[in-house]
Amino acid sequence: MGRIRKADETISREVDSGIAELVPDPDVPRAWTLRLNGTPQSHVDLDDPTHLEFEYVRRLGHVADLVADPGAPVRALHLGGGAFTLPRYIATTRPRSSQQVVEIDAALVSLVRGVLPLDRNWRLRIRTGDARAVLVRAPEAAFDLVVTDVFAGARTPAHLTSVEFVSQAARTLRPGGVYAANIGDGGGLSFAKSQAATVRAVFPHVCVLAEPTVFRGRRFGNFVLVASHAELPVADLTRRTAGDPFPGRVEHDTSLTRFIGGMPPTTDANAIPSPPPPKGTWGLADD
Repeated sequence: MGRIRKADETISREVDSGIAELVPDPDVPRAWTLRLNGTPQSHVDLDDPTHLEFEYVRRLGHVADLVADPGAPVRALHLGGGAFTLPRYIATTRPRSSQQVVEIDAALVSLVRGVLPLDRNWRLRIRTGDARAVLVRAPEAAFDLVVTDVFAGARTPAHLTSVEFVSQAARTLRPGGVYAANIGDGGGLSFAKSQAATVRAVFPHVCVLAEPTVFRGRRFGNFVLVASHAELPVADLTRRTAGDPFPGRVEHDTSLTRFIGGMPPTTDANAIPSPPPPKGTWGLADD
């Protein structure tokens, strides 16, 4: 297992999908930000895995907190690995949880595991491969939580945005299980609206979490879509999201219908990647 570098030493490596950088957090000892081709992907605090720096990850953490009784172990499938921030969080807050992580970039997995080691007592299995290819082979009714957080660069790949893909995720959920997805959009929000329509075409209960300015299209940002065949804990999600350092809101039921505004669901036949973020978003370079 690799040694932990000095706090002021950025680690840069060529991985399968480009250039990965592990940048030390200047304010938190033994905390690191993973950047892939310049895009921040994950933040990990080795001393406190419950520290969720990125707002969208904090919101996924709220979903994980509410998917079962506090502290109860769950079975979770994570499509997209990065530096395994959410799996670390669940392993810490829900001991004995059984988790699988799917990450397409084997070299990235090797780098992260070497520099930001995982606790050997965690029941965490990491598989390399395409998220959808692994998902279609997953057993039915196996997971309490399925999370999609996959980016090629700064964009969600097209084949992970369709009704067919979401239906495969739904197939793997236990009764009452929860599906959650992180996407990015801005401006007219046609992608976010179509993704909300797509998830709602599969699940009867859906809500979407984001900051108010992101919902209004005033800036590019993250949307967290949450869905289930059972009632969602919307009141608790609303309270927790409103209490975040950058407060968000939750759209559901009629307000979600207004947000979607008649946008049709996405299918494999017309799927496209999420829009690229503007230069300067999330620290992206301007050149």
